[in-house]
Amino acid sequence: MMLRTSIFLFVIVAVATAFSPLNQASARSSTALNMAVEEVKVGDKIPSVDMAEGKPDYGRPETVNIAELCAGKKVAIFAVPGAFTPGCSKSHLPSFISAQDELKAKGVELTICIATNDAFVMEAWGRTSGGADAGIRFLSDSNAELSKALGLLIESPVMVRTKRFSLIADDGVVTHYFSSDKESSDTWAPNVLAAL
Repeated sequence: MMLRTSIFLFVIVAVATAFSPLNQASARSSTALNMAVEEVKVGDKIPSVDMAEGKPDYGRPETVNIAELCAGKKVAIFAVPGAFTPGCSKSHLPSFISAQDELKAKGVELTICIATNDAFVMEAWGRTSGGADAGIRFLSDSNAELSKALGLLIESPVMVRTKRFSLIADDGVVTHYFSSDKESSDTWAPNVLAAL
């Protein structure tokens, strides 16, 4: 019985490690990097990081540089720990879907949703949630490069994730930052709109 339990646990750990976007060695180094990088703040520039945007019908994901995408525009960026997760699907994302007209009235030209899920998952979440139809772009930070650069990387038992946040950037410069340190709802669209 003890041998079966040990084998079962070994298989679970091996599978979790295999499907993690970063291997264990780079996850440890990313923790060190994350500790060295200060959390994003007003006045910071959106880093030049390549991300992936999934395409319908399992098309090849497109590479999108987040800094280039934000250049010359006022954008809202919000990140969630995981696509299809309860809090993200029931609260955070819907708050931005329903706020698109109000955000545009406040000058926001583009809304971007980010998570460390792969581009195929992000595309499916955008499509099935109604977010893509609302005009939100869903970008994959599968290697957590943006999360690291913003000082917002968190680790979970299964994979590295992005800390829940929202921000407004104007021509690539952060003008408003909303952290989830106190309450997750501090990062939802009504709080963002109240600050604009």
